Amino acid sequence: MKKHILPLIVIMLTGLIALAGCGTSKNPTSTDPAVASGGNKKVLIMGTSPDYPPYESVDAKNNGEIVGFDIDIAKAVSAKMGYELQIQSMDFNGLIAALQSKRVDFVMSGMSITEERKPSVDFSDVYFVAKNTIVSKSDKEYKTLDEISNKRIGVQLGSTQEQVVVDLKEAQIKKLNRIPELIQELKSNRIDAAIIEDAVVQGYAKSNSDLKFQVIATDKEEGYAVAFPKGSTLVNDFNKALKELEDDGKKEELIKKWFE
Repeated sequence: MKKHILPLIVIMLTGLIALAGCGTSKNPTSTDPAVASGGNKKVLIMGTSPDYPPYESVDAKNNGEIVGFDIDIAKAVSAKMGYELQIQSMDFNGLIAALQSKRVDFVMSGMSITEERKPSVDFSDVYFVAKNTIVSKSDKEYKTLDEISNKRIGVQLGSTQEQVVVDLKEAQIKKLNRIPELIQELKSNRIDAAIIEDAVVQGYAKSNSDLKFQVIATDKEEGYAVAFPKGSTLVNDFNKALKELEDDGKKEELIKKWFE
């Protein structure tokens, strides 16, 4: 009996190795922007900075889930394209680097199309238009950039709001990673004003009665778009799906959900 044990073990091990080989063949390495996951199901990885409600924020009451207008748009677009969506959280000023290193497939984070960003990333069509505001304490309300030209001003690092104050040579500009940090600096009187987008600041103003904001008058609209690595094959499909969301009324439904 003992003489037959070794050949039997060899046969069993050979069979197990063969089965293991069959299992790995279900998940081939993909050269597409999306990676293979769970057989034929593919995943798109989205980078975002979840400190910008109502576009993206962390829902502390729901296990820290990232929610918002951008998130709902991304989920709807991914579904139309046949992908599952995964979300990676990071600081806003690290989003473009994440695209360039291919750690994410695309970025949605209230990101504006700018000439400075165009050489580094490809943009989708504009999916939303916003305006900038001057945020200040209620007892020091400012209505124009001239009124804060020599003040202490806070802006988010890596944002287009940096460009809003670039010509204010006598101002002291403080750049911080996240919007809540700007709000805290303002409430603590460490800055006199902050430049924040209108839809974002409304939520903070509702929960902070000591804050006021004023829309900055400008002839130039600031359009938000999806950002991709240069040469991404996803851009055209995203644009098509965004157009479908607009045509079928889904985007308007989400605008009402998050902004009204």
